[in-house]
Amino acid sequence: ANGADLVVEMPITAAIQSAEQFAAGGVQQLVALGVQNLAFGTEQPELDYRQLAAGRLQLEAAKPASAFTDFRQTYASQLAGYYAQLTGQPITAPNTMLGLAYAEAVVAQDAAINLLPIQRVGGAHDSQADTGNGFSSGSAIRQSLLAGEDVGASVPATVVKLLTSSRHVTWADFWPLLRYRLLTASLDELRAIDQMSEGLEYRLQENVAAAADFDDFLHTIKSKRYTYARLRRLCLNVLLNLRSAEVQAMRAQPVVHVLGFTSAGRQWLHDHRKSAMLPIVTRVARDMIEPDGVLALTQRADNLIETISGKPQNYGRPPLMEDSLNA
Repeated sequence: ANGADLVVEMPITAAIQSAEQFAAGGVQQLVALGVQNLAFGTEQPELDYRQLAAGRLQLEAAKPASAFTDFRQTYASQLAGYYAQLTGQPITAPNTMLGLAYAEAVVAQDAAINLLPIQRVGGAHDSQADTGNGFSSGSAIRQSLLAGEDVGASVPATVVKLLTSSRHVTWADFWPLLRYRLLTASLDELRAIDQMSEGLEYRLQENVAAAADFDDFLHTIKSKRYTYARLRRLCLNVLLNLRSAEVQAMRAQPVVHVLGFTSAGRQWLHDHRKSAMLPIVTRVARDMIEPDGVLALTQRADNLIETISGKPQNYGRPPLMEDSLNA
């Protein structure tokens, strides 16, 4: 309804990962569909993203054991420092770093994709302030919704209707489930969780009982070594019981899951289905969500959302189409 001809789902094995893995998963989907251009918002569109990314990958290939292994800093801080040395200017803005991750994925996958950086305007990433100019951050929009405030100046009218009629899920909803999971899981079970490393299972389990809420818990387990974003992703993996072995297994059998399209998007799929490098899924079948199915982990996340919101997710639902949008 607002200009997108085709919408596909980011695989859960990429969606709750670091920027590098998030970008790699997204680029893999674009390559599979034969997409030739990747546009992204950034605070620094003047940078040569492809050249910077290629240089960084060459460095890591030449020094795999020593590159970015200063444990006194987060990996993200070390990476930002490296790019700052190359460019002679600070490289810390989150969307700039994500743009560089997209570029690295394009280079690493040898993808025939043009990078189109676009100047980001309005609210900064994660900013809680309403800019008043129609370009507030996603965080600010969610905060306004939770406070019962009008978001009409920040999103299209069709989106306002959807947002104000939906049950919004936050970490306050998930906290009791996460707390129970951490209190009852064994250390061996936690150790198997994806992204669990360096004894974090002890830190999580030792501090969960005394925490008043999720924010209090995050503040308690925070250290210089780990960002809040990294810890939130880890907590979500614990909540979903995403184990490293099954995440790796799902990455080995990726698919393109279509969520919606216009007539132009439908034609694109028709023209590219045979040449697509990954299977294209337009309707989730029962076998796909079985324990060894290609969307088993997606279904696990869907079940969590349905438990909290009561709103059905993907199983058995056809893609949204123009007619259904206007209904």
